[in-house]
This record gives sequence, C-alpha cells and structure tokens, in this order.
Amino acid sequence: MSFIDDDRPQKKTAHEIGADLAMLSVDELKARVELLKTEIARLEAEATRKASGRQAAENFFRS
Repeated sequence: MSFIDDDRPQKKTAHEIGADLAMLSVDELKARVELLKTEIARLEAEATRKASGRQAAENFFRS
C-alpha cells in the first residue's frame, strides 16, 4: 500500500499577488510563472482586441 496517491486530482494552481512564496517548491514557483505568463498573454490579447474595436468605431464615425 502506497501513501502517495498519484491518481488524486491535482489542486488547481492559483496565485495571489503579494503572497508569501517561502513555502513553495521550485516546481511550484515555475508553475506559477507559467500561469502568470499565460494570463498576461490573455490580458494583452483582450486589450488588443478592444483597442482594435475602438479604433474601428472611431474610424467609422470620422467618415
């Protein structure tokens, strides 16, 4: 009988800005970095999409 249960669902990684990082492993820190990079890319894509829509509206009303 094993005490380590690898079949358990993995806890979803979340990050709170300013959280204490002292108790996290290197792998957990790297996972959080990747999570944040993905979120930054998502935020930038949304900002670009919205800026593009706004520019199209401004061009429409200038004509």
